[in-house]
Amino acid sequence: MRSAVARLIRSSSSASRLSSSPVLLETGKAFSSNATPSDPKHIEEPFKVEEAETVKVKPPSPEKLLVLGGSGFVGSHVCKEALDKGFVVSSLNRSGKPSVSESWADKVIWNQGNLLEPASLKDAMDDVSAVISCVGGFGSSSFMYKINGTANINAIRAAAEKGVKRFVYVSAADFGLVNYLLKGYYDGKRAAEAELLSKFTYGGVILRPGFIHGTRRVGSVKIPLSVVGAPMEMVLQNAKPLTRLPVVGPLLTPPVSVTSVAKVAVRAATDPVFPPGIVDVHGIMRYSEQK
Repeated sequence: MRSAVARLIRSSSSASRLSSSPVLLETGKAFSSNATPSDPKHIEEPFKVEEAETVKVKPPSPEKLLVLGGSGFVGSHVCKEALDKGFVVSSLNRSGKPSVSESWADKVIWNQGNLLEPASLKDAMDDVSAVISCVGGFGSSSFMYKINGTANINAIRAAAEKGVKRFVYVSAADFGLVNYLLKGYYDGKRAAEAELLSKFTYGGVILRPGFIHGTRRVGSVKIPLSVVGAPMEMVLQNAKPLTRLPVVGPLLTPPVSVTSVAKVAVRAATDPVFPPGIVDVHGIMRYSEQK
């Protein structure tokens, strides 16, 4: 009998301790189970939770693009397009900053270097996420191969060694018989293309425009190439089947505006889903119309 009474006392004591302990509701408020319907004020205040300290996260830095041939006709438009998109733009020049009296040139980081001297390229590749090469030139056969081929091959190899993610090369469309007349030019271009496809299998893009029109500056003179190029582009852009004709077909390759080439070059260099490989003039026009 005494043992039963002892158990009853212990049970009552445990129940008393439980009833006096606070309970946390799903709403986050604490109350005591001693509260009764006649004593609603016994509900305690919600727990005070200190706010976490706000951490200011620095926004990611914009990508840095290296534009080779940045002071030229196509290269200058590529620089302006990349700057307009908010990218950090650098370029390489033998004498550093060129004598270009336009506002965009002041926003470009100009490096001094020579594409024919591979050692001078390494510093220019630092912190670069993509390279766009607009380097090319005309002259003797050996000179054209050196500028269009060797110079670009050196740049491709230097970029690959530095771990650059993407490389865009502005090459040239085939013009049939013209290829034989400018053998050094096209042999150089195709050698550079082969090197690019080898070193940048998943991040190399080759643009093959035909005649590029726009306003071209030669010294202090502006040459409006669009006066001829724009009408020809309108006429020939829908005549793609004619380019397959023997002999004369390649000569019917439509011209394309320099702004279109620049837009696609920057997109190819910065858009990770842009497909690698060769983009012909019709592809350039198609991509340039996309937003």
